Amino acid sequence: MSRSKGRMNIKMVFRVMLLAICGLIIACGRDVRQEVIPIEDFFDKPDHTSFKISPDGKWVAYLGLEDHCKNIFILNLDHPDSSKQLTYQNSMNVQYYFWATKDTIVFSNAESYQDSLRLFTVDIHTEKINKLLKPAKHTVKWLAPTRAFNGYLLAQMNRRDSTAIDLYRIPLNGDEPILVDKNIHNFNEWFVSSDGKVRLAISSDSVEDKLWYREEEGMPYQNVLETDFSSMVYPLGPVKDSKNTIYALSNRGRDKVAVVNLDLKNGQEKILVSNKEVDLNGEGYSFTRQEILFSTTYRKKKETTVHNEALKNIYKSIASKFEGYSVDMIDLDSSFNTVLFRTYTDRNPGGIYYYHKGEIKELTPLNPSLRDKTLSHMEEVSFNSRDGKSIKGYITYPLEKKDRYPVVVLVHDGPNRRDVWGFNPEVQFLANRGYAVFQVNYRGSTGLGKEFYVSGFKQWGGEIQNDINDGVAWLIHTGIADKDRIAIMGTGFGGYSALYAACFNPTLYKCAISASGYINLFTYFKEFPPYYNSYKQLYYKIIGDPQKEYELFKAISPLFHADKIRMPILMFQGGRDRYNSMTDVNLFVQKVKSNDVNLQFVWKEDEGRRFKKEEHIVEFYQTIENFLKEQMR
Repeated sequence: MSRSKGRMNIKMVFRVMLLAICGLIIACGRDVRQEVIPIEDFFDKPDHTSFKISPDGKWVAYLGLEDHCKNIFILNLDHPDSSKQLTYQNSMNVQYYFWATKDTIVFSNAESYQDSLRLFTVDIHTEKINKLLKPAKHTVKWLAPTRAFNGYLLAQMNRRDSTAIDLYRIPLNGDEPILVDKNIHNFNEWFVSSDGKVRLAISSDSVEDKLWYREEEGMPYQNVLETDFSSMVYPLGPVKDSKNTIYALSNRGRDKVAVVNLDLKNGQEKILVSNKEVDLNGEGYSFTRQEILFSTTYRKKKETTVHNEALKNIYKSIASKFEGYSVDMIDLDSSFNTVLFRTYTDRNPGGIYYYHKGEIKELTPLNPSLRDKTLSHMEEVSFNSRDGKSIKGYITYPLEKKDRYPVVVLVHDGPNRRDVWGFNPEVQFLANRGYAVFQVNYRGSTGLGKEFYVSGFKQWGGEIQNDINDGVAWLIHTGIADKDRIAIMGTGFGGYSALYAACFNPTLYKCAISASGYINLFTYFKEFPPYYNSYKQLYYKIIGDPQKEYELFKAISPLFHADKIRMPILMFQGGRDRYNSMTDVNLFVQKVKSNDVNLQFVWKEDEGRRFKKEEHIVEFYQTIENFLKEQMR
């Protein structure tokens, strides 16, 4: 080859490389169209779930699929070859389980609240299964911690009277339950002392809560303190070496929930952990150590503060292996030999891991089909409502940048819940389909202080909806949202908000999607189970009294305003949802259709408020995808 030809070839190669680099720079300057991920991948569930450490820290139990049913398996942490399956259900799932002792697990295979109570024990060594209780229609609520004391479990049951919850000891050997306390004080909940005796209880008429204490079982309870409906005191557990002092969550005399020491003799508190911006969560107390090991809050993200020095070193060691991830502790044994934890980001579902004697191993990935996919960031935002209240929320943008985005306003259920930063498959699905997802922590949401929570009372059809709408107006005015392509969507209360918007905000939203949204608030109260009667007064405060405030209920129930609806609606309804009657649902559907409105209605007789069967979940989101594609063009 001549020297001149060689120079020409070098120049040509250099030119090709330069063009390629320029092409990459141009491609980086504009967004590449994102990969459309199959719906099944977003809602892919791991085969192994519900991990729990045995009291001695030697085993991890979990639910795994076998014969198409959830069964209990145990993993031996020191000798993995000794791991095994404990149950062999082949026609129904194990619904939940817990370690009663280091050798015994209690489990239930009742599928819903409507089923008979079915409870069993299984010995992890012999694998022998015995009935814990005879099948029955009453309910059971286990006292925390769910462990046996001297061969007995403690539980609340409406066994004697369907309208009254009493306290029982349930022998692990299957003998008849023993009545400990008749519920003469209208107790909602009892609490266990370190010796397995019950000395503490809470009563409520929903408007006023009372904390009761006695020095020994059999003695009468004495009222320690009272709180109104806006305040709370919730026991976490006993303080070590103190008979009359407990750890509790409390916001008495302040706006935010803190962790306190509470003297049961005089009701005085000492604040141990608090945060000026948000409430403390009810995590981090260890009953076996009788100690607050760590505390957590939700600000922009979930934050964990570890108070025990030995655990702090272990947590730092774990977190250092997962830089950039949030690390949530799920379970641990009293000696800290074993720690179960979850990792995640807003874009990565992460996994469940265990730390055991210095080593970290993965138990299962979460949403394994999404692990290597490029997903969207979730950003916290804030705006002012029309009355000047600061409202916080989250926006998740699609990967493909646009001048203005079509938006799905995703309203959380409750309303006494809140949206948080983290991995949300529903949010990621919508963002992957090209929509910016807007989540609003409207007034009445929890975790943001007493004043913010109470400001949502009796505002279901008022300021709560204004907060959501003001957030949408903010999106439009800041140039984020395409004002002609905004949908509102939610389940339960979120579904109610979507239907309410369809009735009263026809120019703000292009369409509405409601899953089991409340249609008739009169029916909402009729469907209260009898053992929830004591909560009715609180719901009268939160929503209103349907008898005394008839006009209010009529004004904010979508059923009575269906004639106003002109926007397209997609509705889902489960036959087992307690808070909507099919009479109301059918009447609402007929009224809307008579307006010559595009209404799609999906009914699943065997589902509750949220669809749980895999094929129904896929169909649910396929229908949503097609509906949005048609309506948001």
